[in-house]
Amino acid sequence: MATMKAVQVSKAGGDFEIVEREIPQPGPLQVRIKVQACGICHSDALVKEGHWPGVKYPRVPGHEVAGVIDEVGAGVTIWNKGQKVGVGWHGGHCFECDACRRGDFISCQNEKITGISYDGGYAEYMIAPEEAVAAMPDGISADEAAPLLCAGITTFNALRNSGARPGDVVAVQGIGGLGHLGVQYASKMGFHTVAIGRGGDKEALAKKLGADQYIDSSATDAARELKKLGGARIILATAPDSKTIASVVDGLSVNGKLLIVAAPGEPMQVNPVALIMGRRGIQGWPSGVAPDSEDTMRFSSRTGVRPMIERYPLEKAAEGYQQMISGKVRFRVVLTMG
Repeated sequence: MATMKAVQVSKAGGDFEIVEREIPQPGPLQVRIKVQACGICHSDALVKEGHWPGVKYPRVPGHEVAGVIDEVGAGVTIWNKGQKVGVGWHGGHCFECDACRRGDFISCQNEKITGISYDGGYAEYMIAPEEAVAAMPDGISADEAAPLLCAGITTFNALRNSGARPGDVVAVQGIGGLGHLGVQYASKMGFHTVAIGRGGDKEALAKKLGADQYIDSSATDAARELKKLGGARIILATAPDSKTIASVVDGLSVNGKLLIVAAPGEPMQVNPVALIMGRRGIQGWPSGVAPDSEDTMRFSSRTGVRPMIERYPLEKAAEGYQQMISGKVRFRVVLTMG
């Protein structure tokens, strides 16, 4: 029996455990991926701490998976052995619910989540439904691609669907795991990019990432500074703090939109008058499906957008997770295999 190393959580709130498991076999319409890299995302806490209802334990987390297909199941025709691929948050859809019938697969009522609905990428091998798999382009490494399958697709897909046009003022609130990618994408898309962070020490990095201007929200009123630019057509909120997000609403232009991709746990309070005056709006945005991941990786490969990462071997998943959850990482943790 051939075995592999995997890192699992046996119960809600349990520790990470390094275990030997039998290498799984793909079923019909599934592929097996030899994992080369897997990002550690804050959402992995949903499995670790048991915050996602219905998780079946033991579970192997991980939804930022990059690797190579090494086996295909019956009926698979679009994927072949040896292909470089990735799998992100969206782990498959039913094709039958109303959303799927309308082609809105990210809103599938029976959506599968990689590393939650089934075992993810904290392992040397994983199984994925064929519709969840994204082709990885040449010119980008597995460890660089892994964070693009969650943080990357989330910011890229939100911005390209935001309605902003090249030359518009687009502000990115937060210069962290999501924000450092959001700034790069906004710049490469041709927006007048404004980075908003706390502390003057982030200014040099923000401008290196492509920001035209930097606003230190700890030293000045970010909304007021945006107004001096005529207001932001889009403010991409990437820092998970509801109070901070709400504080920038007044910095939107007429018809401006606050686009939220961060997921703070507490409610957000906004004065309705701030929305009514100027026809401003607030919208959330999920990540995307496999073709969106492919677009994200191709765009990143062509334009030079790359995540800033800290690498850990699979055996040190617990250490990497702690670095992420503490907020000390700059800016994404990636597990590497072999």
